[in-house]
Amino acid sequence: MPELLSYWMDPDDGAAMCRYLNDMIAKMVVEAPRSFFGLGAVPLQDIPLAIRELDRLVHELGLAGVEIAGNVNGKVIGHPDFLAFFEAAAGWGASVFVHPLRPAGMDRLIGPAALEQVLAFPGETGLAAASLITGGTLARLPGLRIAFSHGGGTLSALLPRLQHAWNTLSPVRSSLEDEPDRMARRLFFDDLVYDAPTIHRLMDVFGSTQILIGSDYPFAIMDEEPVARLESLGLSGDTLALLGSGNALRWLGQEPA
Repeated sequence: MPELLSYWMDPDDGAAMCRYLNDMIAKMVVEAPRSFFGLGAVPLQDIPLAIRELDRLVHELGLAGVEIAGNVNGKVIGHPDFLAFFEAAAGWGASVFVHPLRPAGMDRLIGPAALEQVLAFPGETGLAAASLITGGTLARLPGLRIAFSHGGGTLSALLPRLQHAWNTLSPVRSSLEDEPDRMARRLFFDDLVYDAPTIHRLMDVFGSTQILIGSDYPFAIMDEEPVARLESLGLSGDTLALLGSGNALRWLGQEPA
């Protein structure tokens, strides 16, 4: 649960929380190894402590990677301050999953509190993903395996604008080491967008090798029939297998069965 990342805690308290969470997740994986891969948590409010816990959860607990938020107390993950953490994740082969937490834009929402998940999460996720491109993290770390929840949020709509800017605006082109389109197609995204044409759009923009099945279980906006939604897309058997399991296994650093 993203709130349990607890970036607002004192770093030592946050580290203690993450150690407890990771121990419990590792225990669940041991009890059902054919059902689960585990993603842990790290106290990203303190980068050295976060790297230390990442080391422990990967090398001692055997977890596949880590879940992080798109920002840490308002600082987006593409900020250079987080580069050392991502270097460690890439170097140790840890998968990274990004989920929104305390999203941007809450002051612009009118309506019930549930609109945070419905409307603010996609904007937050798109900006977080874009920051890894514009901040240079992806260019520096070609081996980083990172996935974004909620279909990458607004990124599929932002990317054509960013690519056009790279093509036409010299300040944008000079600030990026590679084409935004090329870098974005290295990212992974779940298919949790609740709409068949939008899932097809994700595959068109990012490639069918980069989309993972998602459910958001057990939260209020979960997709109650994620497999049925995939099966309704009219995909070939090979592509269906990629979205159903193969892409996720590759993101997790596992060979597809």
